[in-house]
Amino acid sequence: MQSRARFLGHPVHPMLVVIPLGLFIAAAVLDALYYWRGDTLFALISYYNIAGGILGGLLAAVFGLRDWVAIPSGTRAKRIGLFHGALMVVVVLLFSAVWLARTALPDYAPTTLLLGIEGAAIATALVGGWLGGELVDRLGVGVDDGAHLDAPNSLSGRPASVRRV
Repeated sequence: MQSRARFLGHPVHPMLVVIPLGLFIAAAVLDALYYWRGDTLFALISYYNIAGGILGGLLAAVFGLRDWVAIPSGTRAKRIGLFHGALMVVVVLLFSAVWLARTALPDYAPTTLLLGIEGAAIATALVGGWLGGELVDRLGVGVDDGAHLDAPNSLSGRPASVRRV
């Protein structure tokens, strides 16, 4: 089932999800470094990483929702897509709560509770990401119809189902 939102022949949602995930993971690592080294610069950069991750997550969600709506009702893919999306929304909400809490803290530095929430959010993202992989790799959501190992370049304008002999 081909993705509805595409850019230069590729699905947009998978292109965007790496941005918030990378920023959220980097934020958690930077906060751990803040605790280890005590350097408030780590906390400040983490704070802005979280802000970027929230914005990126919301943008990715728009394109993910567009693709999910196109999945036929009553299918395993529709159910998994709903669970995947719900988990990833929880991740963005958890990091949003951390970000909001940190706005009132000196140097935007996290408390141990907030660092724990970040860890829970990362664990949730791992499960949600695995489900996203299940959608693509196992159920073929977002994959070009007729995709194969010798498919033409997506910029060629020819469908993936065209095979050169």
